[in-house]
Amino acid sequence: MIKGLVIGIVVLAALVAGYFAIVLNWNYSDGERAGWVQKFSRKGWLCKTWEGELALVSLPGTSVEKFIFTVRDDAVAEQVNKVMGRRVSLHYEEKVGLPTTCFGETRYYVTKAVETPDIPLGPGVTLPNQPGAAPPAPQPAPQPVPPAASR
Repeated sequence: MIKGLVIGIVVLAALVAGYFAIVLNWNYSDGERAGWVQKFSRKGWLCKTWEGELALVSLPGTSVEKFIFTVRDDAVAEQVNKVMGRRVSLHYEEKVGLPTTCFGETRYYVTKAVETPDIPLGPGVTLPNQPGAAPPAPQPAPQPVPPAASR
């Protein structure tokens, strides 16, 4: 009876370990997202992970979509911290089936962060106060209006 119970526990532990090995090494999807990291912090009660938000803006004036992501590797977290406030491209892997938040609060695990150049808004159009942006062109002074001639 005890021998059967021990064998059952060992088999159950092997199945659980095999499940976690498969889920952690298999990606449902992977890809790139580009935008500006606007929030990034290390959080968790017992298992600490880096959690962040990437603001995705396609065109000025459009609503901002947020890409919420997790970073488990401290070296990748350092890459993300270095590019805070600048346009960045994040490579991510989507993992499905992880049962607890101990692995992260999202399904999207960032594996690489690369700073990317800003997308030009149009020919000669730049945003003011941006690093590397050309200074605004001087505006011509307004010309005085001559007095109206009396008839």
